[in-house]
Formats: sequence, structure tokens, C-alpha cells
Amino acid sequence: MTTEVKSASETKKEDWMNSKWRPMMGWMYMLVCTMDMVIFPILWSLLQTMTHSPITQWNPLTLQGAGLFHIAMGAVLGIAAFGRTQEKLGGANNGGLQTPGTGFASSAPTFGQPQAGGFSNSGGFGSPAPSGFGGNSGFGAPASGPVSPAPSWGTTPIAAPTVVAGFGGKPAPMQPEQPQI
Repeated sequence: MTTEVKSASETKKEDWMNSKWRPMMGWMYMLVCTMDMVIFPILWSLLQTMTHSPITQWNPLTLQGAGLFHIAMGAVLGIAAFGRTQEKLGGANNGGLQTPGTGFASSAPTFGQPQAGGFSNSGGFGSPAPSGFGGNSGFGAPASGPVSPAPSWGTTPIAAPTVVAGFGGKPAPMQPEQPQI
């Protein structure tokens, strides 16, 4: 009589339905789309040809009702993929390597208390809003360091521009000025 010793990951293993429902939903949706968009239109055309009936276009069943089936399946698969990603990042990958989270909080944030992460160190409703208009930095703030005055108009001679044409930046041949009549 032997006793079987199970590892921690084997004891935590879920039922096959709980662990495989996401891939099964994806395969089911792919099968439905393949049948409704590829196989059934071909069979519909062949059936009409064989029975010598007037040819009509196949009307996909999943597109009836404004495509609600595709909208619903997109939502189910999108939320399932997002949920599985969060599970993996949270460490629920069947005893594998624990990875840090993405910053999504597991509990609801409370108003008025500083939150971790984000673009700035701003809190909730109880903290002042960050502003660059009244501070010493940001848009509209005075420039730091000495500012040289702008040169007055017409004091610096401007060189004639060089006209460049063609490949390699070769200067264009100068054409003699035409007299005006």
C-alpha cells in the first residue's frame, strides 16, 4: 500500500471546467464564426445549385439582431482575458512564479485619501488639485535664469537663402533674371 504525496500546486488544482472555460469559449466562438461565415454560405450555394432553385445570398445567423451575438461574445472574451491576466499577475498561475501586480487595487479606493501610483501624487477629493498656473513651474511660469533681450528689428543682416533641388542637396542652377515688361 503506497500513499501518494501531492504537491501544493496539485492540491490547489481546480476542476477542468473551471480552468478551461476561457479557452473553450474562444474555440466555440471561432467555430461559430467559421461555420456561419465560411462553411454555411458555401453549403447554401451548393444546395441552391443542386436543387436548381433561384440563388439567394446567405444571411449569417449571428449577424441578425444587429450582431448582438458578436457584441456579447466580444465582451465575454475580453473580460475573461482581462480577468485571467489579473489572476496571472496576482500569482494564481497554478503554483508558478509570483509576479508583481499592475497597480490595479483589489479593494475599492476611499475618497479623500492619497492613492498610490498614477501620474502625480494627488489624493482624492480632500486634497488640493495640482496646478501649474499658480506655481513656479509649468506653462506660463517665468523662465529660470537670465533672459537676453530680443535683438531689435533690422540690426542683423539676413543671408540670402540657398535654393536646393534634386538628390544630395545640390544647389539649383541660378537663372538670370528676366526683365519685366
